[in-house]
Amino acid sequence: MTSLYLHIPFCQRKCPYCDFYSTDRHTPADLDNYTGQLLRHLELAADSDSWPGPLETVFFGGGTPSLLTPAQVGRVLQRAETLFGLAAACEISLEANPGTVSLESLRGYHSAGVNRLSLGVQSLNARSLQRLGRIHAPEDAVKAIRLSRQAGFDNLSCDLMFALPGQSLANLMEELARLLEHHPEHLSCYGLSVEEDTPYHAQQAGGLLQLPEETGYAGHFMALHHQLTAAGYDHYEISNYARPGRQCRHNLGYWRRQACLGIGAGAHSFDPRHWGFRRAVAGDLERYRLQLQQGLDPATELEQFDRRGAMAETLYLGLRTAEGVGEAAFAARFGESLGEVFAAALNQASGHLVRRHGHWRLTPEGWLIFDHLILPFL
Repeated sequence: MTSLYLHIPFCQRKCPYCDFYSTDRHTPADLDNYTGQLLRHLELAADSDSWPGPLETVFFGGGTPSLLTPAQVGRVLQRAETLFGLAAACEISLEANPGTVSLESLRGYHSAGVNRLSLGVQSLNARSLQRLGRIHAPEDAVKAIRLSRQAGFDNLSCDLMFALPGQSLANLMEELARLLEHHPEHLSCYGLSVEEDTPYHAQQAGGLLQLPEETGYAGHFMALHHQLTAAGYDHYEISNYARPGRQCRHNLGYWRRQACLGIGAGAHSFDPRHWGFRRAVAGDLERYRLQLQQGLDPATELEQFDRRGAMAETLYLGLRTAEGVGEAAFAARFGESLGEVFAAALNQASGHLVRRHGHWRLTPEGWLIFDHLILPFL
């Protein structure tokens, strides 16, 4: 399986918690020029013969990919299909900010080939949205959901954030109930985290930002788990829920260490050959433009795995998911059983790690302390 990720590093306003590469300084001409650069990058990648098609998934991430016009998205998809081919059931996702879409643009994305829409709802509370630096209001998010259905999208994902400053459990459950009224096929539920080199990091250091205590975070996480699983969603990864059969296949590819070609400034690629290696494109638009202009591959090696590193990452990524890590697949890949390689780590995680039907999986309570439990495997 080969996937394609396209990074669109433009947004209307940079959110204070975001540490992804993006800029809010751009013009329509910048977006059109960048589209041309993506096409050139795709051509260079196709010339390398490292990425066999057809593509099983395509994901436009950012930034705010919905700042691209439907015509620009269509140009990229047409070139990807020409160069690599698209599988008959190719999952094509586009992230969209509710404040940047209309019925016309959504219909245009759908006509261009996008068949999965990921809406950055984040919250249905006006105060929280303002605190998060979002450009939309709660009613904009609800309108975007309704318009996406009118535009023909039957695979809709919504982002919802929890453990926000001043957010009570009752507030969160009220927002969730309102969101579930629209029956999204997928939900990504993220606890707010403070990353270095963001405005939120500076605010926290200065005592201007107070996040809930660990018990509050845990309460929110488990309440979401219980409410969503009761509503028929599968909790298939730490932060992700889906109706049966509606898991994000693109993200599952990441957690399964499958091939993914990253295109665009700030994008990362993973090649699973040998023990696997990652390449990254610098988050620098001018450098990206110049390298492509000179016919140079803008990606450089970021990380190359040895056998032990590949084993550790298989556990790190696999245990994030409900499917966990299969013993037979692990032994076939590495020539040793999981129990032989990680006996001590498995023992330390006992109580939160269960073995069922030949797979090792963490419990939802174990996911809450994932960073602690995974350390002995690394």
